[in-house]
Amino acid sequence: MTEERTVIPLLEPREGIPAVVADADSLAGTVAAFASGTGPVAVDAERASGYRYGNRAYLVQLRRAGAGTALIDPMGCPDLSALDEAVSGAEIVLHAASQDLPCLLEVGFRPRSMFDTELAGRLLGYERVGLGTMVETVLGLRLEKGHSAADWSTRPLPEDWLRYAALDVEVLVELRDVLHAELSESGKLEWAREEFAAVLNTPPPMPRSDPWRRTSGIHKVRNTRALAIVRELWTMRDRIARESDLAPGRVLPDSAIVSAALEVPRTKKALTEITAFTGRSARRHMSDWLAAVSRARGLPESQLPQPSTPGDGPPPANRWADRDPAAAKRLAAARAVVAALADEHRMPTENLLQPDAVRRLTWEPPEEITDESVTARLRKLGAREWQLSLTVRPLAKALARLEAKGEL
Repeated sequence: MTEERTVIPLLEPREGIPAVVADADSLAGTVAAFASGTGPVAVDAERASGYRYGNRAYLVQLRRAGAGTALIDPMGCPDLSALDEAVSGAEIVLHAASQDLPCLLEVGFRPRSMFDTELAGRLLGYERVGLGTMVETVLGLRLEKGHSAADWSTRPLPEDWLRYAALDVEVLVELRDVLHAELSESGKLEWAREEFAAVLNTPPPMPRSDPWRRTSGIHKVRNTRALAIVRELWTMRDRIARESDLAPGRVLPDSAIVSAALEVPRTKKALTEITAFTGRSARRHMSDWLAAVSRARGLPESQLPQPSTPGDGPPPANRWADRDPAAAKRLAAARAVVAALADEHRMPTENLLQPDAVRRLTWEPPEEITDESVTARLRKLGAREWQLSLTVRPLAKALARLEAKGEL
């Protein structure tokens, strides 16, 4: 019988809850303290997703040996470039770095070297890689995670929120140290370093050409005039949300946009009869919503949006069997190869090789299937060297077998 592990609740930061750094003088003292500290720097950021427009940071937490923990308010200290320079030679430890890096870059904090504890956990085969779960599984400590979805633009920040924020970086370096050792022992440390570098070097995503097409429930809208109403309402909502610094869903829910597109209201009274338009914020802008619907109703046919826009990649995989049966067989064979390798190396398939790269390789394979041609294609699609070393030969063999059978 396996003995249950004792889990110790992590209730208070070791040095207590630090005062929030919110002015230039306090920031200068923090910069000096972290410059004189040693070892990796644990970093986290809190946003106000779902409350405010965009994903800016409303609190940045750091911890380093010899410096302690700092809680920095980016509203009072919007430029952290001096702090960034002070720790430029240190490894920055983050959890789920891709979520925090964009908002850290906005305030001038740009890691040169990074360790991502979530990504390390994935490569090591941990089934659950949330920070709280990882800290409990690896270190035997329990973090309270009750404020992760809070409105961090609130001022002043409540003490229990600050305690939570400080604890998020309290043991992040200790977690990093254990995972680093496990990566080294399992032969995956170089793989992890490539992955960390790839995350740091990934450019910001290009703006979507038609972001309004991601409106939840838009699949119910089946004609171009109604799609124009979705587009006009979405655009109006986005403008109001940006000017008000509110999350778009707090200005007008997606359900209201879709309902208006389906019902095509012509008067304010008709709008108010749509349940999703009864919220306080929605009522405040009734004239704007009606104007948006009217614009869409008056557009000439040539200016109406098409039902869908062509993508730059393969179609959804569930359509392959009908559109290109040979491609569907290639995809099935490649997925089986990647799944077997991922199982062998104890990691999720998507971390062994990006699913989009597998789809693109099998939808349009090289004219001649060789290790070299598959390597070139996957490298162009963003595969890292460690991924190529594990997957190229098995994938090339699987595709070559189909080619030999006349199925490629």
